[in-house]
Amino acid sequence: MTSRAVLFDADGVIQRPTFDWFTHLGSLVPADGDAFVADLMAAEKPALVGKGEFPDALAEVLQRWNSTASVEEALEPWSWFAAEPEVVELIQALRVAGVECHLATNQHAYRRAIMQDERGYGAWFDRTFYSCDLGLAKPDPAYFREILNTIGVPASEVLFVDDNAANVEGARTVGLRAELYDLSAGVPALVELLRRHDLPL
Repeated sequence: MTSRAVLFDADGVIQRPTFDWFTHLGSLVPADGDAFVADLMAAEKPALVGKGEFPDALAEVLQRWNSTASVEEALEPWSWFAAEPEVVELIQALRVAGVECHLATNQHAYRRAIMQDERGYGAWFDRTFYSCDLGLAKPDPAYFREILNTIGVPASEVLFVDDNAANVEGARTVGLRAELYDLSAGVPALVELLRRHDLPL
């Protein structure tokens, strides 16, 4: 059965980092940078489902670690990404062929604004589903059910592509066709994956 719709993850599937954000963030404290970054990632989670503003949470982490970095400096790495043009072209080819293409990504409002408002991601997809807007995040099955209810396509006719195994499993629990893919494998690997699902490429 050919998929009528495809859900694409963002980070690791259509976009990749442009700088070493992990090393930069770790440098914002004098010692134990790995633990500091882990603390930042934990502080980010509520904002991913729309609970609080990430810059506020980041400010609290900086204060807790006695970092001299400003919130603006610490926020910069969340803008250090770029979409892969060949993947964007693939998505447009699918849409021209009549396949619905949607963005399905975990993002807080700060990064959503960069992607959607500043860089125009909305123009590349039929619909965009940001976790901060839904109040739900992958791999929660409820996240996928919400998307299915919105697009009105049976789960068995929807392909989901993500670079995170837990997210793939979460999608499969609600009946989606779900595949693991990372941009590091190259765009031809994505083309092959899509063709395996009889998509018109």
